[in-house]
Amino acid sequence: MSLTDEQKKSFDDNGFLLVRQLFDFTIIEKLEVELKDIHERMAEHTPEGIGVSWESFDNPDQKPAIMQLMHSEVISPTLNEILRSDTVLDIVEELIGPEISLYHSKLLPKTAEVGRPIPWHQDYAYWKQEGNQPLMLNCQFAISAATTENGCIQFVPGSHKWGLQEHERARQAFGVFLKGHYHEREDAVAAEMGPGDAVFFGPLVIHGSAPNKSGSPRVMNTFAYNVTGNGTHQTREVLRGK
Repeated sequence: MSLTDEQKKSFDDNGFLLVRQLFDFTIIEKLEVELKDIHERMAEHTPEGIGVSWESFDNPDQKPAIMQLMHSEVISPTLNEILRSDTVLDIVEELIGPEISLYHSKLLPKTAEVGRPIPWHQDYAYWKQEGNQPLMLNCQFAISAATTENGCIQFVPGSHKWGLQEHERARQAFGVFLKGHYHEREDAVAAEMGPGDAVFFGPLVIHGSAPNKSGSPRVMNTFAYNVTGNGTHQTREVLRGK
């Protein structure tokens, strides 16, 4: 898939680009089978190589709920296929160049009614080190519908041009965040998506998401790509180029 000049300009101007129907519903059906009962299965046994961050509850009777599952390609053959597909990598190449490495793949299954907000942040604040450049690109893929009510991702358009902002830090999942953690912002826009849609965004655009107040889960997967050599510790696998 090739991007139009208009799409490239939108990405450059806003820091993110929404692509409708990147994959059709046959892919979604496969993912629904592979991810069925994922919370219960991971609570019973987490395979080696998987890292899970759990929602925390005051009610001990609340069923376990995953906030974030790292290296999701290990538990889903279809996610593994998607992350290395030409459909995705062709877009990644147009936005960051031909030297592409996998940084990570993470499942974000925000549970109905209890899924917490993700605080406002810039991804570069998590992995900036001396000598590294903000060259990473994310592709957040919608496995379920993502709406304002169930906590879809939101962006502050143009904020990637502000440079890296000062972040606060805490010992918790999503523990790097801008002042105020999460609150409604008048300058933010919601990226509502249907199953099969995806949004590509850079490491400096400010983003976050509201809690899931609906009766339906909001299931997304984020594939993160790095320019090969931009911090060798952040290269899990070279996907294109040398």
